[in-house]
Amino acid sequence: MAALSLLHCSQDAKTMSTGKSSHAVSTARLALDSGSEESEGRRMREPIVGTPLGAKGLPTMPRMAVDVTQLKVHYPGREQPAVAGVNLRLAAGEMGVLIGPSGCGKTTLLRAIAGLEPVSEGTIRIEHEVVSSATVQIAPEKRRVGMVFQDYALFPHMDVATNVGFGLHGWARHQRQARVQAVLDLVGLSSSAQRLPHQLSGGQQQRVALARALAPQPQLLLLDEPFSNLDVDLRERLAQEVRAILKEAQTTALFVTHDQMEAFAVGDVIGVMSEGRLHQWGDAYSLYHRPATRFVAEFIGHGVFTHATLRQDGNQVVVQTPLGELTDVAELPLPCALASGECDVLLRADDIVHDDDAPVKAEIMRKSFRGSEFLYTLRLHTGETVLAHVPSHHDHKVGEWIGIRAQVDHVVTFNRACHVGGRELCQMPCNVPMPPPIQVPLQAQELKT
Repeated sequence: MAALSLLHCSQDAKTMSTGKSSHAVSTARLALDSGSEESEGRRMREPIVGTPLGAKGLPTMPRMAVDVTQLKVHYPGREQPAVAGVNLRLAAGEMGVLIGPSGCGKTTLLRAIAGLEPVSEGTIRIEHEVVSSATVQIAPEKRRVGMVFQDYALFPHMDVATNVGFGLHGWARHQRQARVQAVLDLVGLSSSAQRLPHQLSGGQQQRVALARALAPQPQLLLLDEPFSNLDVDLRERLAQEVRAILKEAQTTALFVTHDQMEAFAVGDVIGVMSEGRLHQWGDAYSLYHRPATRFVAEFIGHGVFTHATLRQDGNQVVVQTPLGELTDVAELPLPCALASGECDVLLRADDIVHDDDAPVKAEIMRKSFRGSEFLYTLRLHTGETVLAHVPSHHDHKVGEWIGIRAQVDHVVTFNRACHVGGRELCQMPCNVPMPPPIQVPLQAQELKT
């Protein structure tokens, strides 16, 4: 028995609603999810609770639902690949998110996983099966992958229940009705089964699109900016709702978004992309506090780099900055790892504290009201700029000088004299040849002995 899964059909829906013909419908917009009776018997996955244990009671590796290795997607006629050297793994039941600026390759990566873009190099595995490589291209309809796009693609002349059941034509009538009712219950729309799409709010329409994608029980759900058409308040609330729905359904999902707060709300693991490269793949805490590259540090949150110098004081590494000394012994490189110990240190807005008694003063250049706080752009006497979150009851005027101090729990430094150019990723510790390390003075060596 074959299970038909609507991945995306906006062209069909628009054609039906306007009466115009269209030749633009392709497998990029509509795909089939074909499965055997055996696969239909494997409906919902076993719940993922804690760390699975093997036969001897030892932790086992989680089952990988998606495994992308050294992936490259290169469109003919273009100098640079749209996706280059991407590696990521998504465990069964996890929710991953890809973020980055427009044109960074995140949607191309999503479409490659769906089977809608050919792969130039590398491999894509779904449930351990190679579905894409330079020599293998499994059709989208045979991957058991569901897809949700930002325009929802609901048929305007069909009620909610018919829209949700559209991809279940191969199912017996009673099975189809039961499955439609189950997913409508899951998304909280069972009472709206007979309503038409135009009678629903934007958030309800999005949940109908989600229910339709979940109905055939795909191995993987892909969502391309699913909340971008919604207002900010509804977007944040719906992101939390969708996460809860997918977790309850134990569905592995990969989102694409440009909204950081949305990514933080939804993702178990988040990938930051730029110019076709995946700079970092980790949880939100790691991205914010332990960025792997300069791009991640600048893209995530509000922050700036300022010049600093590393020095060693006994067993402690000290970072000398225009705002004073910072210490974080655990992860800072030794001064000899950098030329003259010079580096750039990341100072985020929440690292800078407004303190009228602080010896360091800064001029307010700009301020942005955020409700409970202002985001101040400040200029130091040295000419360098920092950002600060200041409670909104401290309503200082632009041009006013205020006292500030650094309170940094996670000190992040990057090599200022990085020799890497072009499109290479600049990371710490630096992996390119560096100048000879600074020699420890003889007197210091004698003291150690």
